[in-house]
Amino acid sequence: MMSKKPQNVNNLFPEIKQLIEEARQTVAIAVNAATTVLYWNIGKRINNEILENKRAEYGKEVVKTLSQELTQEYGKGWSTQHLRHCLRFAETFPNKEIIYALSRQLSWTHFRTVMYLNDELKREFYIQMTRIENWNTRTLDEKIDSMLFERTAISKKPEELIRKELKELSEENKLSPDLVFRDPYFLNFLGLEDNYSEKSLEDAILRELEKFILELGQGFTFVERQKRMLIDGDSFKLDLLFYHRKLKRLVAIDLKLDRFKAQYKGQMELYLRYLEKYETEKGENTPIGLILCAEGSKEQIELLQLEESGIRVAEYLVELPSKELLQKKLHKVIEIERKRLQMNKLK
Repeated sequence: MMSKKPQNVNNLFPEIKQLIEEARQTVAIAVNAATTVLYWNIGKRINNEILENKRAEYGKEVVKTLSQELTQEYGKGWSTQHLRHCLRFAETFPNKEIIYALSRQLSWTHFRTVMYLNDELKREFYIQMTRIENWNTRTLDEKIDSMLFERTAISKKPEELIRKELKELSEENKLSPDLVFRDPYFLNFLGLEDNYSEKSLEDAILRELEKFILELGQGFTFVERQKRMLIDGDSFKLDLLFYHRKLKRLVAIDLKLDRFKAQYKGQMELYLRYLEKYETEKGENTPIGLILCAEGSKEQIELLQLEESGIRVAEYLVELPSKELLQKKLHKVIEIERKRLQMNKLK
């Protein structure tokens, strides 16, 4: 005679499974942290040995000999290249306490990716965004390859302001709009043909909503399409309405097929004030607007002081230029914008 199945076994299995998965996750985090710190210590010790001898050739011999001995003792994984990674790791991040703090959130592969970025602020940006948005290494590679830092508003600010906002992100998990919004946005995944309309652009975005949100950045949640607003008996419609969880505010997005025009500011301000009055919940920050245009108008945007009204303007690209051309363009924009801000500061 078959024994009866305990009545609560259906609940027992998922509970035990969860306990096992949580334990595995805890072990994996601990192993990763220990491995990361180990590689930092190895790099630091090798670096100290090389510096004490003060001969470049001696350093190469140390790494080569050490690789051979470690491989003989522990097997594969201790190549000269790996030891050079360890050496670079300790040189790039000299503060051991920072490594201890980050090692439970970033993997060794994360560190190995960012430590070869030559710009300190860019490294810190990718470290903090990886931590706050929980990027895997593939996502981190994609973000770097798409020049995310250069496209964010923060990259165009003076260095001291960039450091300040990155410090707040590191210490308080405070994400500013300058770290969230970017310019340009890449919408090449929409597959639009020539002479597309505003409606077809909107339709394509909603068709590829998941990819669009990925391009906007983590934290965005879709709320509504063609948000209707009745003001003084007149009906207005906002193209797209999103909410950003970490910024704790509604994000109004207006799509334009042409170059930015000054009158777009008044239109967006009307949307934002309506949303602030009728749609903002208790505890939320004031809504912010994003006008996506086929082309920006730098001087008009500067003169209108849009950011003071909570409005951002960005270009979107439905076809991507070569990486070299994009890099050249973005670096030029960053340089011009930083000089402009510096001149305004001196006035």
